[in-house]
Amino acid sequence: MTQHIIWDWNGTLFHDIEAVVGATNEVFKPYELPPLTADGFRAVYTRPIWVAYERLLGRPLVEGEWKRLDDGFHEHYFRLAEVCELATGAEMVLASWTGTQSLCSMAPHAHLVPKVESFGITRHFTRIDGINGATGGEKAAHMAEHIKALGIDPAQILVIGDSVDDGLAARHVGARAVLYTGGMTTRQELESTGFPVVDHLADALNHI
Repeated sequence: MTQHIIWDWNGTLFHDIEAVVGATNEVFKPYELPPLTADGFRAVYTRPIWVAYERLLGRPLVEGEWKRLDDGFHEHYFRLAEVCELATGAEMVLASWTGTQSLCSMAPHAHLVPKVESFGITRHFTRIDGINGATGGEKAAHMAEHIKALGIDPAQILVIGDSVDDGLAARHVGARAVLYTGGMTTRQELESTGFPVVDHLADALNHI
């Protein structure tokens, strides 16, 4: 039985795909690549993020390139994300769940917390954890630390996210997962994990 839901933020509760694609296009302008669409971005997206960048460039990143691209991405992303809203149905789903909930994100913690607060939804979460330090990596270790801090049996946890990495992180800690198509990843890739895939956040609760 599910006691607790761990939510992802970017691409799940926070509908920011336009900001992500826009920021990615900005940092790759000097490379003279064709601008990405949302579907084009989903076709290359993976974690760690530098692998997605290598897919775009068709070559390995050279020394110092990842940091420059990542710093540039966040500079543009924070600006573009100002106009992004919560995903359709997010507030309703958060309010309807009667168990406990938390937020585990790969976004910078110092940016994540005030952004969540700006939507007036902080009260729904017993814990909010973003990343302190380098971004762009895989989620498994971060989620393990999040669950350790929660002190909840992973078998009683449902993870809801929008990426293969969310599913892999759930599997790593022994939790279940439902994956949502409104974010960064194609349905085909999400389905490849073997976890349930939904097109609407409200439908995720059907898998409690």
